[in-house]
Amino acid sequence: MARLARIALSPEELDRYAQQLAAVLEHAAQVAAAPTAGVPPTAHPFALVNVLRDDEPRPSLDPAVVLAEAPAAEDGRFKVPPILGEAP
Repeated sequence: MARLARIALSPEELDRYAQQLAAVLEHAAQVAAAPTAGVPPTAHPFALVNVLRDDEPRPSLDPAVVLAEAPAAEDGRFKVPPILGEAP
């Protein structure tokens, strides 16, 4: 594999990586041999629960009050400086 990937490895590195790869492949074979008949596939080991609150309508701030606190407002909206260098 190192030759195909054009990676220069010393003989010691080749031996070490060959042993590590063999251990990984052996572990993968053990996992593949596990009895899984009747076990439903899962995407997560724990049941996921939505931690967000329910989306319920409630009163919001009065737009006139909010715009009164803004540095600049125009036509019922916040007025902001141009960001693309365009003149107002």
